[in-house]
Amino acid sequence: MYLIAALFAIGASLFVSETEARTLCTLIVDPASGKALVREGDCATRVTPASTFKIPIALMGYDAGFLKDEHAPAIPFREGYTYWGNPAWRDTIDPAAWIKYSVVWYSQQVTHALGAAKFKAYVDKFSYGNRDVHGDKDKNNALDRAWISSSIRISPDEQAQFLSKLVNRSLPVSVHAMEMTSRITLMPPLADGWELHGKTGAAMPRTPDGGYDKAHFYGWFIGWVTKDAKTRVIVRLAQEEKEEKISAGVRARDAFLAELPGLLD
Repeated sequence: MYLIAALFAIGASLFVSETEARTLCTLIVDPASGKALVREGDCATRVTPASTFKIPIALMGYDAGFLKDEHAPAIPFREGYTYWGNPAWRDTIDPAAWIKYSVVWYSQQVTHALGAAKFKAYVDKFSYGNRDVHGDKDKNNALDRAWISSSIRISPDEQAQFLSKLVNRSLPVSVHAMEMTSRITLMPPLADGWELHGKTGAAMPRTPDGGYDKAHFYGWFIGWVTKDAKTRVIVRLAQEEKEEKISAGVRARDAFLAELPGLLD
């Protein structure tokens, strides 16, 4: 069910389908002052962070010493690792490839290396969303998917607050952890010269019976842009109106980046 999300996390060209997703929140924040320069929609409701949670996992991994730099550790794929159909996931993956291809099993290697107690301690120190790291009830899967349609939930406002601390280098982790996380989230610059860092995320809402609502994927794109002396934290959360062939996160990213130059002016 996550095959489409994985396949289109590979840096596909910008594309928005004819059916637009419903934008839930758009945020542009000045991290120096904390002021929201653009705040549209419901930015206070918490939902699953999905693969945007790779940013805090990266900070944890670098701070704890499991992650070293952009290319270490390089871990080969093994049968039994989480695999959702993207051939790139079957390669040897390093931190740069982990973010580029949004490789879930690499996230799980980091969280399992940390262990449950340290993982929870970092989430608490980050004041990340609802801080609920339990995972699915009675499934003992906290280190595997607490952030994917499960217990951890965060609002767009909280995403912006978290990213502002990262940009301001005020998170309770090493400077090395913040610098390396910034490096692996670097994306091609915007056409108007803004340097761009970001991460997509896509996951399904849960239904009352514990299932998944495949028709209404959440799509995130979060990050920050820098130009000259200006830095802006950016957050977009959208929700699909029907099942789509392209990842909700990629669609949210592409729609947001198409609008962003006008919003930054």
